[in-house]
Amino acid sequence: MLSLQESLKILKETKALIEGHFILSSGLHSSKYVQCAKLMSIPNQAIKICESLASKIQREFNDFDLILSPAMGGIIVGYELGKILNKQSIFCERVDGEFKLRRDFKIKKGEKVLIIEDVITTGKSSLECSKLVISNNAKVVGYACIINRSNGNSEIKDKIISQVELSIPTYNKDNLPKELLSIKAVKPGSRNL
Repeated sequence: MLSLQESLKILKETKALIEGHFILSSGLHSSKYVQCAKLMSIPNQAIKICESLASKIQREFNDFDLILSPAMGGIIVGYELGKILNKQSIFCERVDGEFKLRRDFKIKKGEKVLIIEDVITTGKSSLECSKLVISNNAKVVGYACIINRSNGNSEIKDKIISQVELSIPTYNKDNLPKELLSIKAVKPGSRNL
């Protein structure tokens, strides 16, 4: 299993964790930005993180049938972990603002489902996935992600298994620390196109 330092080194080398001055999709400002798509775009590095996370998942959740991930961020992570753990991996997509199963994906009654994401911040996407599981008369066994940056403030009340936990402070634009004031702010991410 990878140490925290080894995991952070991979995240920084792949530019999945970058430093600067960022305006997040929430409108808050941050000195660090997480984009796991950058990690997943370099398979020989991503596999190291995914194998390490799979070991943690096996210790914590040894009995589950299916992996469910939210589109887009969780799809590749869910696929890789499904391959490593020998479990079926499906994903849900937003249709009219709500997660739905498409592409003839099914969650069978009574199945035990592990919800996997790339990054958990508020936990809203994971909880939307859990509603989908419950509406199909199945059971959520837990949650896992590459990076948990919820700082304990997630709406998820169950344990979250992660490869890395990060505490990344955020700031309102009127309350920026001095070090961010001197750096030009950028809007990264898929929602800021």
